[in-house]
Amino acid sequence: MKKVAYEGYYDEENYFGNPYPGLVAFFANYEARGTILDLGCGQGRDALALGELGYKVIGVDHSNVGIEQLNQHANIRELPVEGLVGNVYDYPISAEIDVVLLDSMLHFYKNDLFKETQFVENILTELKDGGIFVNCILKGQQREDTLKKIIEESPFEWEILLDDYTEYKEANAEFHLLAVKKRS
Repeated sequence: MKKVAYEGYYDEENYFGNPYPGLVAFFANYEARGTILDLGCGQGRDALALGELGYKVIGVDHSNVGIEQLNQHANIRELPVEGLVGNVYDYPISAEIDVVLLDSMLHFYKNDLFKETQFVENILTELKDGGIFVNCILKGQQREDTLKKIIEESPFEWEILLDDYTEYKEANAEFHLLAVKKRS
C-alpha cells in the first residue's frame, strides 16, 4: 500500500477541523438533496457534515488513512456517506452525481495551472445538465479569476448559485465559495 503525503497529517483525527460555515449554510439552504461527489475529501470534514444534512455523499481521496477514518465515522453515525480510495483527477462523474465539490483542491500555482485547469474543464464537461459544481478556494483574486475564466470559457451555460466568502477561523483565513449550476 503506497503512503501519500497527507497520511502523516491524518494521524491526528479531524486534522483539518470543521467544514466552512458558508459551505454548510449553502447546502443546508439548498432544497434539492441528491448525490454529492466530494473530490479530495480527506478525512471527510465536508462529506460527513453534508451526510448529516441528508445528502448521499461519495468521497474520493488518495489517502487510505483519510478514507478509513471517513468510513469509520460515517458507519458510526449511520450516514449515507461512502469513502473511496482513488485518483480524483480521473475519477468518472456518473449520471447519478448531482453535485461535484472541490474544497481546497485548487490553488492554480504556476506548476499546477495546466493540470488543475484540465481537471476543472473535465468536471464541467462530465457534469450532467442541471448538475452543480461547488468550489472552495483560499481567497485570492488571481485564483478566483482563473477559476471564473475556466467556467466562462467552457462551452456550457452556467447559473451562479453562490459567489461569496466565508471566514474560516480555524485557519485564520477567508475562503471564496463558488457554486454554479449547469444549464440544460
